[in-house]
Amino acid sequence: MANKDIAFLSDLEDIIHERLKNPSSESYTAQLAKAGTKRIAQKLGEEGVELALAAAAGSQDEVIDEAADLMYHLLVLLADQELTLGAVSRRLKTRHSGQG
Repeated sequence: MANKDIAFLSDLEDIIHERLKNPSSESYTAQLAKAGTKRIAQKLGEEGVELALAAAAGSQDEVIDEAADLMYHLLVLLADQELTLGAVSRRLKTRHSGQG
């Protein structure tokens, strides 16, 4: 796994925060946030189901596409909740080390 590929998640998180801070009518991210937390959560759930179905019956490209959609919507939900991917990563690290 290339570090620059993973680093893009941090860039995307910054882009999402910027679009929430300075919303534009052309931004899907801003439109989604304007619809509210319930809609963001609904989209996250939909993408999770779509990823599971793709994994069960789809091609690797379909799994990648659905995983990308899921990760994007997760980042939007985290931003909406004023949380970060870093906070989630730290929690995973704590759990992995047996401290949580």
